[in-house]
Amino acid sequence: MDVKLSNNFGKKNTVVLFFPLAFTSVCTKEMCDLTAGLNAYQGLGADVIGISVDSPFAQEAWAQKEKIGITLASDLNKTVIKSYNVVFPMLAGVGDTAARAAFVIDKNAWCNTANRRRRRKTCQTLTPSGALAKLK
Repeated sequence: MDVKLSNNFGKKNTVVLFFPLAFTSVCTKEMCDLTAGLNAYQGLGADVIGISVDSPFAQEAWAQKEKIGITLASDLNKTVIKSYNVVFPMLAGVGDTAARAAFVIDKNAWCNTANRRRRRKTCQTLTPSGALAKLK
């Protein structure tokens, strides 16, 4: 499935969550916890997209195995993690992955931060709980 942030522009806010790798214990717990709390994001009119450098096939198998209910997007070529400046270099000798990070992009393509609103490419990194707080 093609996932485009721009599909939400003018319609809804989007929480973009970067995570290092599928099938790892910390990422699995995080995405399962987010799935369990997905109604909180949806109740605030937000879509949630998780992004990693895994292949879409690995993401799909992982989502099915762990019953992950958020939309997952593959950044196999690492262009998105570079544009958001969330590269985790040489994670455990595997290579460059996404750092754990969250961004709230409003429906007008602005990233809301504590101090000011910025265009998407310069917005502040948040935790998933921080992202939820920004939506409230």
